[in-house]
Amino acid sequence: MSLPTKLVIKAYKTPDFSGEAGAYTVRVNPEKYSQSFEVRYNEEGSAGSMSVPLTFDHMLPSRLRFELLFDVTGALPNSATDLAEEINSFLSVVYNYQGSIHEPYYLKLYWGTLVFGARLMDLQLQYTLFRPDGSPLRARAEVSFASFVDPKTMAKQENKQSADLTHVVTVREGDSLPLLCQRIYGDATCYPWVARANGLTHFQRLRAGTRLVFPPMK
Repeated sequence: MSLPTKLVIKAYKTPDFSGEAGAYTVRVNPEKYSQSFEVRYNEEGSAGSMSVPLTFDHMLPSRLRFELLFDVTGALPNSATDLAEEINSFLSVVYNYQGSIHEPYYLKLYWGTLVFGARLMDLQLQYTLFRPDGSPLRARAEVSFASFVDPKTMAKQENKQSADLTHVVTVREGDSLPLLCQRIYGDATCYPWVARANGLTHFQRLRAGTRLVFPPMK
């Protein structure tokens, strides 16, 4: 199977990228694209401490950014003839609210070896050339996509449900020890063992912000 020589953005109705709903192929490839990654840490230090240990909290979805050119001047090969129609075709795939799924489409971007599951995060259109009557002839779109992986695939990748791993959890309002045990181990009845592991004597009321260790099941 040959690799796509033009950037193609495909739209899907479901998070697992089934039910293809449309596609948009750019007429002019981006000159470049950038991909950024960000990690978040908890920065909780004790009073009077000069340094704060960084404890891993979570990873943000990576971002893919690039600029697209829309042009109907005829100066470019295979150019569109109606700028508004061309941009609307693009928006119908990447941006428009879809009543059947109550949100915009899930997206996959294909270009060469790039395959990027995504959701649109930001889109800015700038019109740069006009006819004498004011109708636009050229526009540039700055777009930003966040990576998206369907929940089932993400759970497999992160293996968060594995009872063979040590889990550190920050208690939130409404959490209970049996509920957390059910979430992590799939067994709510092991809460006395977790309470002992954390030195808890009054675990019926967990205080929000408390960090608990859930040891691996043996």
